[in-house]
Amino acid sequence: MVTYKGLPAPLICDYLTREASRAKYAAGTEFQIGRIEMVANTGTYVDSPFHRYEGGKDLAELPLESLAHLEAVTVRTRERAIGASAFAGLEVRGKAVLVDTGWDRNWGTDAYFEGHPFLTRDAAERLAAEGAALVGIDSYNIDDTEDLSRPVHSILLGAEIPICEHMRGLGAIPDEGCHFYAVPVKVRGFGTFPVRAFALVED
Repeated sequence: MVTYKGLPAPLICDYLTREASRAKYAAGTEFQIGRIEMVANTGTYVDSPFHRYEGGKDLAELPLESLAHLEAVTVRTRERAIGASAFAGLEVRGKAVLVDTGWDRNWGTDAYFEGHPFLTRDAAERLAAEGAALVGIDSYNIDDTEDLSRPVHSILLGAEIPICEHMRGLGAIPDEGCHFYAVPVKVRGFGTFPVRAFALVED
């Protein structure tokens, strides 16, 4: 799994196999201990302010209420440059704003890395000004990777709004009426970490 072009894939293996463990325990007792070596930007992950800003909150400092049981609103668009108008008329304060671009159809292919959808600076400014709690996207990057100033990361993380990237399956959730979760482990001095992002749909 190469999530971001140029970064290495994770290595997932046994640290202790069941077979090797048998020599360490009583007869009939065995354990497996796994090992993962990876960069933090692997799979679906959350960015905290520390990812962009040295003095920003790291993963351990993010309040749980900014990541869990967030009322969600889903915006569906097939535009490449997603501007502020895509969020016009939406109530986003305190909510997870999930952007369904359909780009996840390219996951696992070379097409995923090229020409991906992204938010524009004015979209980020609107979401920050209107108090979004978290912003997520099913694309390669929430920013245009050709813009090395990364304005969307800068604005949202500067406003302490976590970002969730590389999501999949947003087409399966409703526009409203669900709660979103994307909770990473609490690691000090880390700005990014994989999450199991999911939504609970209300009956």
